Amino acid sequence: MAFDYDLDFDNINFREQPELYRVGRGEQGVLLVEPYKSEILQHWRFKTPEIAEESSDKIYQMYLDYKDNDDFIGMDIARKFLQMGYTRSRRYANYKGGRKYDENGEVKERDIDPEKAESASIFEEKWIKVREDKDYLKLKKAHQKKYG
Repeated sequence: MAFDYDLDFDNINFREQPELYRVGRGEQGVLLVEPYKSEILQHWRFKTPEIAEESSDKIYQMYLDYKDNDDFIGMDIARKFLQMGYTRSRRYANYKGGRKYDENGEVKERDIDPEKAESASIFEEKWIKVREDKDYLKLKKAHQKKYG
């Protein structure tokens, strides 16, 4: 089932109301689903490989903590932040300033920044680890079966 953007995100605590959460595709809802957004966002950084390493380690540890607490939504939002760390780092690696399109709406030529590419690969490694975690996949399937 698709992510529901029509919910009142300002007034929903998804830890208390997990039945309202939909996984959606990719990173959908990563910056909307509370209290997880506020718990994880403060640790999400990717400017340099060192910062990306520290950030991805922290978010992965949060993922493991959510897992220990059987908190699938926390696990999924942590996965989304790791995925977003990869995609945003990759965007900045490919395009100076992170802007893919010029003022005319045309795709700019890529200008690879190796430091940002390294940040992307750091996040990608953790993201793959999470998305292939058998427990994560089992809980995801169970959540989707139960709630849609």
